[in-house]
Amino acid sequence: MSRSPRALAVVALGAAAGLLVSAAAPAGADAVRFTPGAPGAGDPYFPDMGNGGYDVAHYDIALRYDPKTKAIQAVTTVTARATQDLSRFDLDFQGPLKISSLTVDGHPASYKRTGTQELVITPRKGLREHRRFQVRAVYSGVPQTINDPALGVSGWIPTADGGIMLNQPIGAATVYPVNDHPTDKATYSFTLTAPKDLTTLANGDLTGRRTSGGLTTTRWEARNPMASELAMVAFGKYDVVNGRTKGGVPNLTATDHAMGISAADAKKFNEQTAQVVDFEAGIYGRYPFTSTGGVTVKAGVGYALETQGRPVYDLGRHPGAIPSGDLLAHELGHQWFGDAVSPQRWADIWLNEGFATYSEWLYYEKFTGKPVQDSFNADYATPASDDLWKGKVADPGRDHIFDGLVYDRGAMAIHVLRTTIGDKAFYKLLKAWPTSHRYGNASTKEFVAFAEKISHKNLDDWATKWLYSEGKPAL
Repeated sequence: MSRSPRALAVVALGAAAGLLVSAAAPAGADAVRFTPGAPGAGDPYFPDMGNGGYDVAHYDIALRYDPKTKAIQAVTTVTARATQDLSRFDLDFQGPLKISSLTVDGHPASYKRTGTQELVITPRKGLREHRRFQVRAVYSGVPQTINDPALGVSGWIPTADGGIMLNQPIGAATVYPVNDHPTDKATYSFTLTAPKDLTTLANGDLTGRRTSGGLTTTRWEARNPMASELAMVAFGKYDVVNGRTKGGVPNLTATDHAMGISAADAKKFNEQTAQVVDFEAGIYGRYPFTSTGGVTVKAGVGYALETQGRPVYDLGRHPGAIPSGDLLAHELGHQWFGDAVSPQRWADIWLNEGFATYSEWLYYEKFTGKPVQDSFNADYATPASDDLWKGKVADPGRDHIFDGLVYDRGAMAIHVLRTTIGDKAFYKLLKAWPTSHRYGNASTKEFVAFAEKISHKNLDDWATKWLYSEGKPAL
């Protein structure tokens, strides 16, 4: 995320509540002890986010949007593998959406909704460890918009002619049942239906389109594993430009009609996106996904977001504007740092934002002539008494994961690492880190150990001062 002016099926889930019952063990499995999956992923910042007992492989999300009612009709199929002998398990699902049908492997399952986001599911029979299973939920309604004082707006965001899903950090569960934590990445399919005068957009590659009865349906495939906080869908009126980067990556950009962006600037947006992707691929290694692009939207959220393969830029305060080069550099830099390699815990988010901010500094140096050292100096000049120096970069606290603490101090920490290990080791690190951890997760501790291995240097002093301590470090 940037602080810069910063899924044909459908019919809906109804209230089949009822008492939770223990799943029966399969015949001949008397010795098996089936137990519930954990109702959280164990992240201290967001204890209710994510769940245990299974690993999701794929989400198939079908969404039909009705502009008259602002509601969706939806069917989501979750394909997962049990990681323990499961009596029951949770998915995250929050807000007013109503479930009309829920099955596990084609059989009706008992379910209830508890707390703010837990959907507790009890299958007809216990699920043995390693077993592959499918959950199919049919539901409908107007999705919730989350407005957290510290974290901002996320989830389903209504727009003038449709809506857009922006999930970081806790919004995905407002639109579809999900294991909502970055550590459970999965592939995605989206089937999006709307009146034919509206555009439908999502992550991944557009693989099909058909129009019938006044409705258009598009099919999108995100073939690379993706964290739920990076999933995106949009309905509305957009101008779409298709192209390719010089490196051969398909590039789809879309501009919201409400922004009043000219055809020339819409094309420029596509071209600059390609330019930045090629530039960063030269530094960070092969672009990690099957396509790239971006979406400009007037959504009123006040931020840009690194939605995988297709970042979203809310520039509604600036009619007619397209993203600046440095903002493109930030969100596209996330494709390597944050998307391809995602944080193990939300406390590790500086690994996203620090590198994305450093991508801005590298962009400035390449395209404006401003040395990276000058960018560092400007931030380091912030007085020691400033709030910037409060807190720890590698453990900022839940309410500060989008503060300068992780953006600016994160980028400064990266630059001091560069001066500590030298350019040769540093640029080797910039390619090796996202390559070796591609489509996975990593922690701060793992990053420090990796940097030590690459540089053959002990980095305890650097990590202590710049990542694990409060205050302004001396140079």
